[in-house]
Amino acid sequence: MRTESMRTEEMSADERDHPAGPGHAEERSRTERLRAAGLPVTDLGPVLAAESDPLLFATVSGAHLYGFPSRDSDVDLRGAHLLPVAALIGLREPEETRSRMGDRDGVETDLVTHDLRKFVRLMLRRNGYVLEQLLSPLVVRTSEAHRELIALAPAVLTSHHAHHYAGFARTQWRLFERTGELKPLLYTFRALLTGVHLMRGGGILAHLPTLLQEVAAPGYLPELIAAKAEAEHGPATGPGRDRLERDVEALRAVLDEARSATALPGAAVGAGHEALHDFVVRVRLAG
Repeated sequence: MRTESMRTEEMSADERDHPAGPGHAEERSRTERLRAAGLPVTDLGPVLAAESDPLLFATVSGAHLYGFPSRDSDVDLRGAHLLPVAALIGLREPEETRSRMGDRDGVETDLVTHDLRKFVRLMLRRNGYVLEQLLSPLVVRTSEAHRELIALAPAVLTSHHAHHYAGFARTQWRLFERTGELKPLLYTFRALLTGVHLMRGGGILAHLPTLLQEVAAPGYLPELIAAKAEAEHGPATGPGRDRLERDVEALRAVLDEARSATALPGAAVGAGHEALHDFVVRVRLAG
């Protein structure tokens, strides 16, 4: 039996075409955001239909969330599922992480979900990636539990998230050095700017075009974003490698300075940790 906190919401094609009443305003808004983000397919519900356990939420991540999708970008779906109690207390290893590739109307989809307990543990490990998934405005499926988890998210933000974003940027820069592709270069800048924005008290913001309005960044980035629209794995053009390296290093220094000056705590507050524990137990038992 599902309680109110387990009730999930997603918008069907019929609801989109025949909206009825104020209760559908939120769903219409979600659909509009998906379309505005360049999603080639907005009716993604069928992609989730094969899941055997309840999905507490599913959002769009990747290039669509970051604001620089290409015409041939796949759709990265991320979320959290809820295993039954029996799956966690029996002898078999629980399927805490699931990954499934698919195709929807000729568009490649990549769905990855974690069991709620694992997802929350990742949140507590200063993992900015899962926080971006949780807080993504590109929502395909939601629930009362999803909204409650969003409300609990600020309690896990710490100064150490700067290390997550610096490390991710470093990995992407190395990939750019090997391949010369535009995609990892934009990922590098996006990660650094997200880290700076977070350290300065702005919260998690993953959308690069919006970040450019919030944090000082090289003026050529809008042109690179526009170029990325043409091909997912196209080569980087524009500034030379030396200029790019200087700009990346400068942003790394800005991130370090922002971390040193941040008002964020060094660790997740105890009350927040307990609230998340209670949340996981309550949602699990209700499921």
